[in-house]
Amino acid sequence: MTIKKLPSGRFNAVLKVGRVYAESRTFDTKRAAQEWLTRQRAALAGGVDPRAGRARVNALLPVWLEERSHTVSRKTFVADNAVVRLLPTSVSVMAINAVTDREVTKALVALARDGMAESSIRRFRASLSSFFAWAVRERVIQTNPVLSTRVPKARQPRIEMYPFSEQELEGFHTAAALKDQRLADLLLIAGWTGLRWSELRAIRGRDFVEVPMPMLIVQVAEPEGVDVKSTKSGKARRVPIADRILPIVRDLAANRERGDLLFVTSRGHRLHSTAVKRTLDWKVTAKGRRIHDLRHTAACLWLARGVDPVTVQAWMGHASIATTNVYLHHLGTTADEAGLDRLNRGFARRGQTGGKHRDRRRKSQR
Repeated sequence: MTIKKLPSGRFNAVLKVGRVYAESRTFDTKRAAQEWLTRQRAALAGGVDPRAGRARVNALLPVWLEERSHTVSRKTFVADNAVVRLLPTSVSVMAINAVTDREVTKALVALARDGMAESSIRRFRASLSSFFAWAVRERVIQTNPVLSTRVPKARQPRIEMYPFSEQELEGFHTAAALKDQRLADLLLIAGWTGLRWSELRAIRGRDFVEVPMPMLIVQVAEPEGVDVKSTKSGKARRVPIADRILPIVRDLAANRERGDLLFVTSRGHRLHSTAVKRTLDWKVTAKGRRIHDLRHTAACLWLARGVDPVTVQAWMGHASIATTNVYLHHLGTTADEAGLDRLNRGFARRGQTGGKHRDRRRKSQR
């Protein structure tokens, strides 16, 4: 008998594969027990063994990561490893076939409550979904419980950009130079070239050319803790060097071989953001900005100087002009300037808001 009524009045359903016991569950009603048996038998017919589904999540994660180490990029593998650390213990000790979208949603909400950025939670969810998708392919479970979940919305508004103005950039350079002249110069270069931090770390002596014009050839990126990779767009690009930073770049290149890293510390060490921020007392000198805001600064400087947006797109390495237009919205367009000019001319003509009509109304009320 596959369904047996217990002394408590509940019903115990037993699933067997042939004559071998596979799994059992207890239900309040006989109908629920029968439905469960039907689902499990259908799963067996489709090649999913319920006995495999009893394996714990924390026992299967290392098996999945071993396979992932040979099939994904280094950066993706690092993100996948974070699943082991971020997954709540209450979920990691569960049998994998017992994990539902409810448990996954609770894990995502917990990360959001702890202050994790929405983008980081999305990466965690993507890795977790890959794990359960692997379990489905291995016939351990039938469905991926992550697919029906959503990432909680961030409580804090996303900070898009906080660029320096040209005057503020010079002030930042002066303040940073009091801490470390070399690092101050390198960040000034970042503010005038728009290089990503990973690209700045990867520039070598041969990437600086002066014919037909001074420029940096951006070909690869070297994120911290990750192997050398292509740029974000996957393409090389050329970034001109303005006169403001050209003498600095020339001095750095004069002491480096063609294959040497060009932008290094005064002791010749590779750049690391944590050490740079600590040395420069970043929170004080940068006044709430991120290192990545130096990239935004460059785009704003170029556009403010009248460089065509299509040219800025090429220098920044944007795949779409829509990305470049974000900076135009931040700065304002010529149409905005013309509209403001009209407002100001009207204000100057009347002398004050409301003009003579307001004075006439006041006299009539007396």
